Amino acid sequence: KYISDLGSKKFMLVSYLEGKSKINLSPDDCSSVGKQAARLHEITKNFDFKRDNDLSVKSWRRIFDQVKDKCNRIHPDLPKLIETNLQDVEKDWPENLPKGIIHADLFPDNIFFEGNEVTGIIDFYFACTDYYAYEIAICLNAWCFEPNNNEFNPTKAKHLLSSYNQLREFSEEEKKALPLLTRASSLRYLLTRLIDYYSHDDNELILKKDPNEYLTKLQFHQSVKKVGEYGL
Repeated sequence: KYISDLGSKKFMLVSYLEGKSKINLSPDDCSSVGKQAARLHEITKNFDFKRDNDLSVKSWRRIFDQVKDKCNRIHPDLPKLIETNLQDVEKDWPENLPKGIIHADLFPDNIFFEGNEVTGIIDFYFACTDYYAYEIAICLNAWCFEPNNNEFNPTKAKHLLSSYNQLREFSEEEKKALPLLTRASSLRYLLTRLIDYYSHDDNELILKKDPNEYLTKLQFHQSVKKVGEYGL
């Protein structure tokens, strides 16, 4: 409805979105993200259409097969580490958790702020139907590790989870599954970063993000046994 033609090209006019993304994230920012994720899930829960997640757990082994023989250049034990985690995630993947429309890419560069208030969310390219708790697992990885040393910040995680839980309460099944889902999320981004790292030439206009960031996060989540360790 909104796309128009201009010569041989397509264009559309949209309203300007106030605010900008943040680099230095506070616990209050994480609280705002938790609130907006819950709002998104509540607002869309009665939508009657679905879109499969093309990067769901079922796709990860295929991705791994494409980088299995190369990723030992980053770390000699990386193929074995990925295989071990992939087997665990495939074996223990939860069934019948609450699901609906998720953004699936709620990273800091996709959320705009003015002060501590979220003014907008962009880039719904990966939006799909999946577990709500998986969205929160993605957010924990994206928002709750310190950028300077990649250490987990439990205060940020507590703020994000508590804020979400106030608007949409986690079920006991979701709480139990969250450590595995957060581990799975770090595995997913490690794999897709490895694909970008090895599949594109340096002269292509592709931003190659460091796979080691999500390797560190994956190793952290391997040690987490209960959701309480995330502050919930």
